[in-house]
Amino acid sequence: MNSHILFVGGGNMATSLISGLRSADCPGERITVVEPDENKRTTLNQSFGVNTTAAASADDLAADVLVLAVKPQVLRDVTQDLAPMLGDHRPLVISIAAGLPLTALREWLGTDLAYVRCMPNTPALIGAGATGLYADDSVDSAQRELAESILASAGMTAWVDTEAQLDAVTATSGSGPAYFFAFMEAMQAGAMKLGLDNDTARQLVLHTALGAARMAIESGDDPSTLRENVTSPGGTTEQALNQLRDGDLEALVGRAMTAAAERAATLADELGND
Repeated sequence: MNSHILFVGGGNMATSLISGLRSADCPGERITVVEPDENKRTTLNQSFGVNTTAAASADDLAADVLVLAVKPQVLRDVTQDLAPMLGDHRPLVISIAAGLPLTALREWLGTDLAYVRCMPNTPALIGAGATGLYADDSVDSAQRELAESILASAGMTAWVDTEAQLDAVTATSGSGPAYFFAFMEAMQAGAMKLGLDNDTARQLVLHTALGAARMAIESGDDPSTLRENVTSPGGTTEQALNQLRDGDLEALVGRAMTAAAERAATLADELGND
């Protein structure tokens, strides 16, 4: 990758992307990170060989790509400080700040920039992320490809057609890891009630989850087919699944995801109007 990338913010998500980019042979000298925390700057520089600075300069903002990786609550102040230094330069802007709508970014940073808004998730920290991306008509095909290559350094990517669909992404992959963690917790507790010790229960649950996910990805079959393949009529799995159906698991999950999506939309309105 020959583009120069400026990260504003050097937290966990930025670090995961930087790690992925460096692993993909993006030269460290083409990455600059603006991070006020000295310890984080030192770690980023020593770990990845990237440039770091406590505050952005006009020269830094001459980058091809500007990645906004700060907390949504401070993004307004950050972007309004950056805007005057852009001058006539028009980088591709990638926002990984959760919940901030493009209308707010355009108001704060500039209306004539190309923006891509992303919703990554925490497994990106280990290179196993799932990120939804949205770009409007201001983003050309080359910029879309560039944005995708940056986010794909931390896992899989998927484009959505409308910005509103990012709320669905939030409810699916953004919040999704917590759903699986909660199910793992419940399975571990159930295994212990059946007599397994904590460590044995934990290892069996975690590796079962890992194996199931790998089968779903590598087999190419849909989850319903995989479920049917391991459910013998009258067997133990069928009895367990009957209990989940009686509890209306599908409806419960649907309600949970709807609540997450609605909350994402509400937060976007609140953040955009602050």
